[in-house]
Amino acid sequence: MSEQDANTQDISGLSFEDAMAALEQVVAQLESGNAPLEQSINLYTRGTQLKAHCEAKLKDAQAKIEKITLDENGKATGTQPFDVE
Repeated sequence: MSEQDANTQDISGLSFEDAMAALEQVVAQLESGNAPLEQSINLYTRGTQLKAHCEAKLKDAQAKIEKITLDENGKATGTQPFDVE
């Protein structure tokens, strides 16, 4: 297994909060400017993977949110998908 495959597999098991913390660390390392070019490229790659993972977690959470529908008496009648707009 390549290092990139190991990183991707490692990321897939992270919670949203852990992935965000890891992404913040990557950004801090890149912003410091102290990393050699090759390490910067690896950090950037990991950062894009972490960002994609966080976006997928948010999209999944949003899909699970439902809006409760009420009748004219205020009684719950069911649910429908949450409308983000």
